Amino acid sequence: MLGLWYGQLKLIEIIVRSPHKPMTTPSLGNKLATSIRTLGIAAATLAVTSPVFAASSDLQAGADAAKASGTSSDLAGIFAVVSNTLIYIVGAVAVIFLIIGGLRYVISNGDPKAVTAAKDTILYAIIGIVVAILSYAAVNFVISRFS
Repeated sequence: MLGLWYGQLKLIEIIVRSPHKPMTTPSLGNKLATSIRTLGIAAATLAVTSPVFAASSDLQAGADAAKASGTSSDLAGIFAVVSNTLIYIVGAVAVIFLIIGGLRYVISNGDPKAVTAAKDTILYAIIGIVVAILSYAAVNFVISRFS
């Protein structure tokens, strides 16, 4: 939602700014005027769009319709799904960096700085994999105790 507002602000700022102004370093007064104008545009945009977003009175029905089938609605189940997904992503990124470190090691051609950088990449990737495995175990242990 913030991205939408930011895009609207940038579009309005482009429209408001006249094309014949030279691109110079703005003075403090110009910066202040631009900041005040941008804040005014932001306030106007929020004033116009906020009632539209708040007009939906059946918000829970929309959230229920967006929920995938087979997902849990209790807090522990939602936390388990989110944390396990994040842990899998961290593990996958760590494996990718392990591969990148191996490729950097092979490509280093014996350069001591490149070899050290490649070994550090491999070391940190292995640490990332270990942290992902331990966090998976810790999260599932905590969830099993609460459910």
